Amino acid sequence: MTKEKIAILVDSGTDAPQEVVDNAPIFMVPLRIIFSDKELLDRIEVSSDNIFPLLKEELPKTSLPNGEMITKVFDDIKGQGFTHVIIITISSGLSGTFNALRVLSEDYEGLTFHGIDTKNIGIAAGFSVILAADLVQQGKSFEEVIAGVEACLPKTKVFFNVDTLEYLQRGGRIGLVASLLGSALKLKPIISCNDDGIYYTVAKIRGLNKSFDKTIQIVDDLIKGHDRFNLAVAHADAMENAIKMKQRLKETFPKVENIYFGPISPALSVHTGPNTIGVAVQILD
Repeated sequence: MTKEKIAILVDSGTDAPQEVVDNAPIFMVPLRIIFSDKELLDRIEVSSDNIFPLLKEELPKTSLPNGEMITKVFDDIKGQGFTHVIIITISSGLSGTFNALRVLSEDYEGLTFHGIDTKNIGIAAGFSVILAADLVQQGKSFEEVIAGVEACLPKTKVFFNVDTLEYLQRGGRIGLVASLLGSALKLKPIISCNDDGIYYTVAKIRGLNKSFDKTIQIVDDLIKGHDRFNLAVAHADAMENAIKMKQRLKETFPKVENIYFGPISPALSVHTGPNTIGVAVQILD
């Protein structure tokens, strides 16, 4: 049997940390951010830093990667001598990317594919990418990597502290987050993805500090009885608060194996709006 050479294919909404992407066989297809007069490729033509001034002028739409670009990445993977591809995407309940990649991979010759729908978003989907990269680097087989990542999916959650629901509402991504007219009351919703990978409200808290306290309590409840876990903090234009949150997690959960930290991708930021902080948990045992 020829040795499998495994590549990992992700979309830009998985928010996999750059240092992981740089050191693993990870390929990315960018989501598209569509303004009335231009289209930008997520993470390639627009960064987390420069998306927010653009949102002040117009709220763009986001769309899945186009077929031509996906096929080009498939060609690149094959050209580099890979034989097997694990596709890991943000939730099919929030984006058509998983299905687009699945359909195109079915007709593509010369590579063996397996798609994993994380039913999650942002850094929580990124946790699956980190785990897959780790398993590939340990020399695990295609089947072992798939099994390892899929076993961890139900134990991976993200909690977003959103400053306002305006962006989710305008972007049509509101899911089961009934439009809390919370901004007038200073209500800060904490949002997560349910088992179907659709947004729902975990809690409605008045004020940012209490929202942070509640997030930490939720994390605490999740990791009770577990010895091994990773945490992550991702933010949209909220660096200062994100650093504070990371510090609090470090102090509250000294047993944590890794705390990943980074920006929420521009395409997701379009839906969350600025001042969003996401905290993700991945239970490893």
